[in-house]
Amino acid sequence: MDKKKSILVIYTGGTIGMIMDKKTGSLRPFDFENIYQLIPVLEHFDLKIDFITFNPLIDSSNVQPPFWIRLAELIEEKYSMYHGFVVLHGTDTMAYTASALSFILEDINKPVVLTGSQLPLAIVRTDGVQNIINAIEIASDYNNGIPVAPEVTICFENQLLRGNRTSKFNAENFNAFFSGNYPVLAKAGVHIKYTHNSFLKFNQNKPIFHKKLDSNVGILKLFPGISANFVKSILNAEGLRAVILETYGSGNAPTDRWFIDLLKETIEKGIIIYNVTQCYQGSVEIGKYETSADLGRIGVIGGYDITTESALTKLMFLLGCDYSNEKIIELLQTSIRGELTVV
Repeated sequence: MDKKKSILVIYTGGTIGMIMDKKTGSLRPFDFENIYQLIPVLEHFDLKIDFITFNPLIDSSNVQPPFWIRLAELIEEKYSMYHGFVVLHGTDTMAYTASALSFILEDINKPVVLTGSQLPLAIVRTDGVQNIINAIEIASDYNNGIPVAPEVTICFENQLLRGNRTSKFNAENFNAFFSGNYPVLAKAGVHIKYTHNSFLKFNQNKPIFHKKLDSNVGILKLFPGISANFVKSILNAEGLRAVILETYGSGNAPTDRWFIDLLKETIEKGIIIYNVTQCYQGSVEIGKYETSADLGRIGVIGGYDITTESALTKLMFLLGCDYSNEKIIELLQTSIRGELTVV
């Protein structure tokens, strides 16, 4: 590898890579070969910055598990050639992609920083320019040969967040992402100030690039008035292997007999039910209140403070590893990539 640090920027799609066509007035993808014309300050970095654009580009609303595998394979292919990676991605499913990559890229020891924007890159008030500058600087930041941020992160609105701890919570403001249960990893102001003890520890292990995900996972979000027929339609989906049960508060759910019986029957069929709170902050504590005690008695698994995005992608990853249900249940209650806090 060249002594000058090298960064690979991967544009997958999304708002950040769009510019206004002066002739038609419509948005079109930007040619990143011309990035220095749009962001000339990048030339002041003492870095080798390369760009790869996905073909075809993927709107983040169309992101599917094969896209995550394709992105991981590209990082694997280029891994030895670069000190860090920046992934430009649409904001709508960025937290899902960041979570998925955190599980797929086992023992990653180089920065993989996802970023995007709320406004297109060439719009006067765009947030994309600063997001790209911050992401590249963080991806290239090393201290005595060791990367400062050796994990999968999201860089947005002058904050660096752990990828699998993050959710999009605002479609309107530049401050679009939130990490309710884990500290901000860094804040970019005049200087980038890192919370060094919050990062995953750097390791010398050879990374493992997993290539298999199982998407036979469903999400059942509880709401007042939920019916037995609706719950049955989710739990009886063909091929279903696991369900994320989005509960109230600290893991609470209806105590109606029909509801508990349906969950119990589902678990007895070998389908895993994973209890995740609907709240952006806080943790599932099965049995804290009577409204969650029955869930624990029938074998619903508590997800502590994991996000729905992380729970979904972790289940897809674990199911894809062909582990037994017992092993999956054990790992669902274990932090394997810093995605949850076991209390």
